[in-house]
This record gives sequence, structure tokens and C-alpha cells, in this order.
Amino acid sequence: MSTQPHLTPKQEKVLQFIRERIEGGMPPTIREIAHKLKFSSTGTVRDYLKVLQAKGFVRRQHNKSRAIELLRDNPTRIPIISTIFAGSPNEAYEDILGYLEPGDFFYGRSLKDTFALRIKGDSMAEAGIMEGDIAIIKKQPTAHNKDIIAARMENNEVTLKIFRQKGSAYYLEPANKNYQPIYRKFTVIGKLVTIVRRYI
Repeated sequence: MSTQPHLTPKQEKVLQFIRERIEGGMPPTIREIAHKLKFSSTGTVRDYLKVLQAKGFVRRQHNKSRAIELLRDNPTRIPIISTIFAGSPNEAYEDILGYLEPGDFFYGRSLKDTFALRIKGDSMAEAGIMEGDIAIIKKQPTAHNKDIIAARMENNEVTLKIFRQKGSAYYLEPANKNYQPIYRKFTVIGKLVTIVRRYI
């Protein structure tokens, strides 16, 4: 049985509008919500926001015009899921290690179906991808030649490599001359969007 708090159709519409605006890079103001949903006053919007906050869907900071944060299914928080091996493939489980708060770094980009993986190994070093980096991955089941992808191997192994196509054959290529291409069967689970590296 689901433990998700129940929302009325109107509450769901308010939440959906907030979600769409945040995915677009900018939370809405109370006046924008009132205009979009044709509420007669901003007080009505505040009442809806109080309910959504009480049910754990949003959080608000007072005295700020665009201070609405999603708490459930928040598209601006990217989960860091376990680790991904950039050496030999290894098993990767969907254990959430933490979250990235991208802020203005991803301004204007939808983060729907995006996740992060921490790199382990040096097989992509010549592409500038180092151990400890965070790979931001866009979930997708296909890739083009020379895309850098997250691939799931047999036995649930996952690795970050360059997708290569030669005729009707597909394989995974490392960006390090000390590693050999991988010709085993694999499934594309996403394409690399960017690499995040921290120095402190």
C-alpha cells in the first residue's frame, strides 16, 4: 500500500505547475501561480502552499519571492548512485550516496531522468575523466558512435566508456591505451552530460 500523501486534483495542479517551473530552472512566484491557475487572490495560493508543505511536497523560505523547493521527486537534486567503474566493469547497485545541488550550474536545463555516478578507475583518463569525478548521466536506451555512455553489462556490471559502432557491430572503447576494448554484450543506460570535479 502506498504511503504517498493524498492530493486533491487542484493541489496536484498547483504542484505540477511548481514542478514544471523548477524543471525549467526558476521556481514560480505566488502571483505567477495565481495567474496560471486563475486563483482570485494570492492568499488562496498561500493556503495551497501551506497544505503542500504540511504534506511534505514543498518547502518555503519566507520573505523571498521564488523560494519554493520540491521535497518529493525534486528534479533539481541529482542523486549520486553508488559508483561506476571506469576500469574493469564491476557491479553497481542503486544505493544513493548523496545528492548534488546543481543550482545555477544547470540553469535552464531540465534534470528529469538525470542521475550521477562517481568514477572509479582511470580507463577514461585520456578523455579527461578521472577517478573521483562525478559523471552526470542522462537516462536513455540508445547512443551514437563516439558518445560517452554508461553501459550495463551482463551480471549487472556497469562501466563508463566510449560507444563505438563498426558496421553492424557495437563495442565499448576506453580512453586509455592501457585498457582493451570490451566486446561483451551490453545495454546502454545513459549518455554522459558533463563531469563535475571538486578540488576542495
